[in-house]
Amino acid sequence: MATAGHAVNAGALALEGVRIAIGGRTLVDGLDLSIGAGECVTLMGPSGCGKSTLLAFVAGSMDAAFDARGRVLAGGDDITALPPERRRIGILFQDDLLFPHLTVGGNLAFALHERARGRDERRARIAAALAEADLAGFADRDPATLSGGQRARVALMRTLLAGPRALLLDEPFNKLDAQLRGEVRRFVFDHALERSIPILLVTHDEADARAAGGRVLRFGDGGPPRS
Repeated sequence: MATAGHAVNAGALALEGVRIAIGGRTLVDGLDLSIGAGECVTLMGPSGCGKSTLLAFVAGSMDAAFDARGRVLAGGDDITALPPERRRIGILFQDDLLFPHLTVGGNLAFALHERARGRDERRARIAAALAEADLAGFADRDPATLSGGQRARVALMRTLLAGPRALLLDEPFNKLDAQLRGEVRRFVFDHALERSIPILLVTHDEADARAAGGRVLRFGDGGPPRS
């Protein structure tokens, strides 16, 4: 039973009529995509073809230099015009982006905001998340003392504690060695999918796509991604 994220059955993530261009060059054109609750869709293609830019469009953080059209819906709600902090879209990058000035527990607490009322509830939620990540007792640790795999698990649990409606993965396993990569991606997929969160993964690694176990869409020609 999932205890840390409280984002069970977040609903589908849908993209409708998405077109992204820059400087007269079309990166994505005519993309319609629906990712169901508990489903992962993988985007693959050469560097510079628009994969990460599409994730930024979904998250609401796309650079103003890009021209984008289309809609983003989460659980049936149109979130296209919302700022990133109101979209409730979680994202993991190659770098874990843990705050170096906070403890492990402080990093997790940052995600709770007003979702956990009172100090005792916040501590209980943090302790449950750490136990789920096999890091019980790590709340007071400095993130700098953690291994790469431990940092990756803390980063995921921090994202899940925020209660995301969808999860975006922008090559989050790319900097891990082969053995650790397999362990961490299994941890990420297991803990996100058991919460019925739609996942959109960007990767260059076919092994990542196989581990995700869902549809694979391939970018590269400026049109809609191909299956």
